[in-house]
Amino acid sequence: MLQINVKVTYEGRYYLTNVLANPNTPDEEVYRLAYEQVQKQWRTN
Repeated sequence: MLQINVKVTYEGRYYLTNVLANPNTPDEEVYRLAYEQVQKQWRTN
């Protein structure tokens, strides 16, 4: 597993988040996971 730092745009703002993924995970999947993570964080607050 790798820890990957991803910069995500959500509702006009930039967020930096970490994603744990296998080394062979496609970039699109890593970005999707990061985006969902930011979405969940801001929905609950």
